[in-house]
Amino acid sequence: MISEITARALSERLARNEPTVLLDVRQPWEFELGALPGALLVPLDQLPARAHEINVPEGALLVTVCHHGVRSLHAGVFLARNGHPKVVSLAGGTDAWSREIDPTLARY
Repeated sequence: MISEITARALSERLARNEPTVLLDVRQPWEFELGALPGALLVPLDQLPARAHEINVPEGALLVTVCHHGVRSLHAGVFLARNGHPKVVSLAGGTDAWSREIDPTLARY
């Protein structure tokens, strides 16, 4: 199992400009409703074929994101097993982000 990061902890990390890569694993229609700034979209069902597209600079934290945190956990496990040593999942997903950090992010 991989670790999770709370919306508050991620927000603080981003505010400190700590090296972070956001990987959104939702479907394109969900991403269009609203996404975390700078997030890369690779839907979970495409991840095995597109994992090579994910560029994580040395020392950066890879944060997987979905709607409530279930798909992002699966994505994180896959990525950890395939060579990404510093990967965590956003606990509660975009829903938690909208409730706790940015209420302008669409909830659905």
